[in-house]
Amino acid sequence: MSYLMKGVKWCSPVSQMGKVTGSLFKAHTLKNILGINEQQLKISRASSQLSSEKANSYNYIIVGAGSAGCVLANRLTEDPLSTVLLLEAGPKDTLLGSKRLMWKIHMPAALTYNLCDEKYNWYYHTTPQKHMDNRVMYWPRGRVWGGSSSLNAMVYIRGHAEDYNRWNREGATGWDYEHCLPYFKKAQTHELGSNQYRGGNGPLHVSRGKTNHPLHQAFLEATQQAGYPFTDDMNGYQQEGFGWMDMTVHQGQRWSTASAYLRPAISRPNLSVAEKTLVTKILFQGTKCIGVEYVKNGQTKKVFANKEVILSGGAINSPQLLMLSGIGNADDLKKLGIPVVCHLPGVGQNLQDHLEVYVQQKCTKPITLYSAQKPLNMMMIGLEWLWKFTGEGATAHLESGGFIRSEPGVPHPDIQFHFLPSQVIDHGRVASTMEAYQVHVGPMRSTSVGWLKLKSTDPNDHPIIEPNYLSTERDIWEFRQCVKLAREIFAQKALEKFCGPEIQPGSHVQSDREIDAFIRQKADSAYHPSCTCKMGLPSDSTAVVDPQTKVIGVENLRVVDASIMPSVVSGNLNAPTIMIAEKAADIIKGLPSLQEKNVPVYKPKTLESQR
Repeated sequence: MSYLMKGVKWCSPVSQMGKVTGSLFKAHTLKNILGINEQQLKISRASSQLSSEKANSYNYIIVGAGSAGCVLANRLTEDPLSTVLLLEAGPKDTLLGSKRLMWKIHMPAALTYNLCDEKYNWYYHTTPQKHMDNRVMYWPRGRVWGGSSSLNAMVYIRGHAEDYNRWNREGATGWDYEHCLPYFKKAQTHELGSNQYRGGNGPLHVSRGKTNHPLHQAFLEATQQAGYPFTDDMNGYQQEGFGWMDMTVHQGQRWSTASAYLRPAISRPNLSVAEKTLVTKILFQGTKCIGVEYVKNGQTKKVFANKEVILSGGAINSPQLLMLSGIGNADDLKKLGIPVVCHLPGVGQNLQDHLEVYVQQKCTKPITLYSAQKPLNMMMIGLEWLWKFTGEGATAHLESGGFIRSEPGVPHPDIQFHFLPSQVIDHGRVASTMEAYQVHVGPMRSTSVGWLKLKSTDPNDHPIIEPNYLSTERDIWEFRQCVKLAREIFAQKALEKFCGPEIQPGSHVQSDREIDAFIRQKADSAYHPSCTCKMGLPSDSTAVVDPQTKVIGVENLRVVDASIMPSVVSGNLNAPTIMIAEKAADIIKGLPSLQEKNVPVYKPKTLESQR
């Protein structure tokens, strides 16, 4: 345009014309020339914008390279004709292509470093919890390739078969156990081999602990002395009972979705991946999603999707981005001056999480991980891992655990245990002070439900997170049971020779009132936020996505991550999130759902007793 204007000025010195008629004629001619040129310029601009949009366009844009996003990136690019752009707000999980140089992520025993490091972590905090002495709870979430699968404790737990049958009843039709189990198996290679419940050739390597630690052995013996069954696979036929836990650890290294799914796909020419790229807005034409806006290196840019945009940011980022883009409760959006694209009041609602508490016992023998945390020993453990990926650095040490029912009449387990031959204080941010062991214990299907909302229109502002913990009498009672049942296990003969004084809650805490006060002071998140973009039928006013994972009321937009769970599952969330993404990939590709009918699932002989 500047070149055109210079040309007009040079050939039309109107101000120097003496004759009025000449002046008018010249002005009229100039107007015509300018009009034609403006029209041509508009056409040229539109055409260049279209061609640049085409060059800046992909079939699919996936927001978030976490537990779900890495799966989708791999599965959607299996079709060489599908182009995919994967955008991640955090950095890569390697340095100069090396896992060893990023040992804080890839060494299983180093997991607490990431839980406390803002470099790889969104570092969220909740509102003060009024039922928990107004404590602000810390919520680490992954902001790195692999997402929270690069930060978590690597426990591979699927939940109970009945969780998925419940989803189906809650409106997530086609997400019952017989339609979900095949996707758990498709994802997995279990080191013990495939069977009716385990996968044998999937990207996600799953293993069992190798330490054979005497405290794990004693704990499992104690659980049987307390009357609970041993289960050889809590992800298989029988969840109920105690046994050895599965872990996403492979050859001594954390096996995140970045390792399992993203790296094997990264060389495909139809996959583009960008890190340190914050998506700030979903772009719409009316109610049709056409792309996203993002910020990278301080510059705001747009990129377009000619098929779909898929949000895989997790239970906090996905609803936050929907609301920032005008999808959510219309009243809340209008208050912030956000133009409403679609009134979906369920966005950010239905927030569910697992709370847990640590019951800790002093150990009378120097066999816990306390000595391993001394500087010289840590250095030796680190060097062995860096050299061979073996030794005490090659496990997260959460190798045994189990599931039980809180009382008679409960149809399937609603309390989970993780045993650790060490003491953890404040998410691992405070060093252990003594030889001790502990069990992490908490209810699985709490009735307290929370929400999250935007704090402002700034995408860098963390949303307001209100989990509303312990807001029901049922939840308070279940937690009391958790403490009582854990203490009963710790009091069994098998642990007698290791059993020193109780550290937490402490022998002075005995009455229900004292136990309740302890829980309010010490319970913490198990890092399982979910359900904030609930999957359900379009007729459900609280649903955000339909059973095909499409956002209700708009076109070409999906959410695929833990936020679409209708209700939280009875266990850790990483395995179910990977399953959700595997199943969603088939839906997106238009493939019929895998299905396995009549797979047997254990039921207790009677519900008249608790065990």
